[in-house]
Amino acid sequence: MTDPRLFPLLTDRLRLDRPSMADLPDYVRMNADPRVMATLNGVKTAEETRAILARLIDHWDQFGFGWYTARDRSSGRFAGRGGLRRVAIAGRDEVEIGYGLLPDVWGLGLATELARSCARLGFEVLGLAELVSFTLPTNLASRRVLEKAGFTFDRDTEYAGLPHVLYRLTADDWRRAVSGSNRG
Repeated sequence: MTDPRLFPLLTDRLRLDRPSMADLPDYVRMNADPRVMATLNGVKTAEETRAILARLIDHWDQFGFGWYTARDRSSGRFAGRGGLRRVAIAGRDEVEIGYGLLPDVWGLGLATELARSCARLGFEVLGLAELVSFTLPTNLASRRVLEKAGFTFDRDTEYAGLPHVLYRLTADDWRRAVSGSNRG
């Protein structure tokens, strides 16, 4: 059973909803964009994207949480996707925060907003002890998002046959950061 606190998840500027096949045209458009997919294992066909979206929906069904479809709160326009998912990396089961946004919203802080909201969700609602995120070593923008969201570099690793950098955030570190920012 999915916790009703998980959706919709609202940030200052985004509405995050559980994905459905009705979102397929937006996902196809995003996954066909070479700028978006340059760091996400390459452009995908419509059929590949349908399979990816089906896996995202299945993850929700299996675990009660997952990646969201992200839309602008005021306009309803599709911005991308992201959230929490179970993943095996370097032989260890982890819960990852991931995100991918359309180029027209890059540089606006939405990925950081999404990552911070999902960290809160992971720690406060799901009671997780830690979260990870990973990206290509050359993806400096994503690395900056992770650092702004409180993650710290853990180690170099491999994912999908490519070198990646793994970042980690523990619940204790997150709580310290949140309590410190509330004293401000």
